[in-house]
Amino acid sequence: MAMDGEIEQLERLCSQLYEAADPAQRQLAEKSLVQFSHSPDCLSKCRLLLERGSSPYSQVLAVTTLTKLVSRTPSQLSLQQRLDVRDYVLQYLCQRSNLQAFVVQSMLQLFARITKHGWLEETKDGAFPFRNVTEQLRAYVMSSNEAIIAVQLLAQLVSEVNHISEAEAHRSLTKQRKIASSFRDNQLFDIFRMACELLEKGLKMCRASPQDPAMAASLNHLLRLAYNCLTFDFIGTSPDESSDDLCTVQIPTGWRPIFLEGLPGEGGNTVQLFFDLYQCLPSPMASVALSCAVQIASVRRSLFNNAERAKFLSHLVDGVKKILESPQGLAEQSSCHEFCRLLARLKSNYQLGELVKVESYADTIRLISDFTVTCIQMTQFGANSLHYLLSLWQRMVASMSYVKATEPHMLEVYTPQIVQAYLTSRLDIAAK
Repeated sequence: MAMDGEIEQLERLCSQLYEAADPAQRQLAEKSLVQFSHSPDCLSKCRLLLERGSSPYSQVLAVTTLTKLVSRTPSQLSLQQRLDVRDYVLQYLCQRSNLQAFVVQSMLQLFARITKHGWLEETKDGAFPFRNVTEQLRAYVMSSNEAIIAVQLLAQLVSEVNHISEAEAHRSLTKQRKIASSFRDNQLFDIFRMACELLEKGLKMCRASPQDPAMAASLNHLLRLAYNCLTFDFIGTSPDESSDDLCTVQIPTGWRPIFLEGLPGEGGNTVQLFFDLYQCLPSPMASVALSCAVQIASVRRSLFNNAERAKFLSHLVDGVKKILESPQGLAEQSSCHEFCRLLARLKSNYQLGELVKVESYADTIRLISDFTVTCIQMTQFGANSLHYLLSLWQRMVASMSYVKATEPHMLEVYTPQIVQAYLTSRLDIAAK
């Protein structure tokens, strides 16, 4: 009974912290809850709060308290206690489908944080108990009921391993890189391949039942997982895309087959998969599919030999051409912006002499020119997106003198049209 009373008191304090209008009342509640997070029996109380608490605020309190507990250095919990908490979080998420979104997100972060912090820990028999996460979650992915939760957990884990918090930066960058490198070498490719396989299957089901909300939700989380894998800091350089959007994705050599040969047992190739997903999915998710295509277009050139690079580039150009032939989806701002980024990445990563050798180059460059002129003439078109288009043409023109290929680049035909459209549009704006 005393424990029930304490649970009720904690729930009351949580409500005061998040809902009270009086700042003094909120401050008093916060002070009491801080004392709770430092109590000796904090772990058991958090579990009771999750089991018996009825408020989402009390659930968040329990999860955030546990997250702080497992993040402390040195750890106050034994290895087995942390494994038990991680397994408990997984079961809790799978068994409770009506949790609030912010509660789910907190639990995803707790699961990922425990796994990351214990990644390098080894038992006496030489096992690494926190590294079985991919195989552990694979079983849930294959279950229709728990698949979305498992995919969300994997996406959060990839993001967590890739992220360096301020505390970690001050404490040990070396340890962070060891964790990230081990995760990259042992888990990341399997996770990305799993995401692509499930996206391939989901695409077929989406085409058969395009209005299925459950399938749309699954594809959304799978796309986020694939994107997190493709934006992983593979070599520990922590690129800042806000300062330079033309960076190279340093994909490991072992990933090459998935971009050239596609997925075992599937008909298409991985590059085409994301373009097909863009064509099939509604606007918010379509832009994420294009974001993945942007990362794929930025894969380092040295991953392929000359013949492989030409094949890979051909798939990219064909995907761009298909989008421009049916540009309805580009009416959505985020999709249009990602598409402009994709065009800029094509030229930053490939030479003009390689582009002109692609079979569909002539039709594609014409469509890109028409698209650019149309965008320039739209006064409401985003300046950030236009920057990528102009960057593409500037780089193309700057490369003209270096082209040794016999195939025509046709820039002398289209560049004057773009310059004229840009100058005319700026003069029209100035005249208004």
